[in-house]
Amino acid sequence: MNFVPPIFISHGSPMLMLEPGRAGPAWQALARSLPRPRAILAVSAHWTSLSPAVSAAAAPPTIHDFHGFPEALYDLDYPAPGAPALGAEVTALLPGIHVDPRRGLDHGTWSPLRAMYPAADIPVIQLAVMPRADAAAHHRMGQSLQALARDGVLVLATGGLTHNLGEVAWDAADGIALPHVREFRDAFVDALLRRDLQRLLDWQRQMPHARRAHPTPEHLLPLFVALGAAGDDAQPSTAFSDYQLGALALDSFVFDSGTN
Repeated sequence: MNFVPPIFISHGSPMLMLEPGRAGPAWQALARSLPRPRAILAVSAHWTSLSPAVSAAAAPPTIHDFHGFPEALYDLDYPAPGAPALGAEVTALLPGIHVDPRRGLDHGTWSPLRAMYPAADIPVIQLAVMPRADAAAHHRMGQSLQALARDGVLVLATGGLTHNLGEVAWDAADGIALPHVREFRDAFVDALLRRDLQRLLDWQRQMPHARRAHPTPEHLLPLFVALGAAGDDAQPSTAFSDYQLGALALDSFVFDSGTN
């Protein structure tokens, strides 16, 4: 199998599933630009754990883990097959990891995948993030998974480049951002594209407005797993950039090692 570049997607509001705006077509284009994966390991901000955990359901249910949205959202599903064999590969690379045989796909995973692979014919499992562990721990976890990316598995990190729901402006037009959101985004992307790993891993102290952009870290931690999984020679590039609801930076990145 060929190398499949790990990616990070800011999945934004669940409403993107009904009103995809500019993000939906961008996710479709991103999928077309990638080699077709044999399976997907989704690292979702919406599954958190105190210790490493991976799902291994043969037929993962669609989890509607959001509240107060239009009924049409709750009618959507993503009936992709699971990948118990991939779960076993992950456990071999991360000994001692907890395996959840029933965990389904939360909206952090199936929201972008509905746009990227609408046929839902690629097996998918999920990897949890650990909010009490730092960026370096997640980067190391990604490094342990490099063999998967080299063997046709798409490591799909899904979260948000910024995520402060307390500052969401529901009437804000796409592309409009609060000043501190833009400052955090610009500083982080600059460090990422220059591969300044020291600044990235110390983002809570090095990036402007870090605590305001991320009152809790779970939406940024998946990115470090993808970065680690791509390898030390990974060349990050921006696949999409936009703002939603004033407080959400919707950047997506590809971490391509140049190995095929």
